[in-house]
Amino acid sequence: MKGISIEERAINLAHYIIESKDTVRGAAKKFGVSKSTVHKDVSERLLQINRALAIQVREVLNENKAERHIRGGMATKLKYEKEHEHKKIS
Repeated sequence: MKGISIEERAINLAHYIIESKDTVRGAAKKFGVSKSTVHKDVSERLLQINRALAIQVREVLNENKAERHIRGGMATKLKYEKEHEHKKIS
């Protein structure tokens, strides 16, 4: 992401999150920036740059937030299923 302005980065992050429905964590990993940077870009800076885009991103992030307990539960379930399978094999 070197060589582009903060405004361009915020817009790029917003488009990515909207199109992919990815999380802040996923976007941070994809763009090589911190979660804090992604959050600040799409929550604060984007409001000043493109309010309509900021609203779209907020909708995706709110949806992700509402679903995170489900994703966390699924991750835990998969973890224990793998551990259980490993014990059966051993």
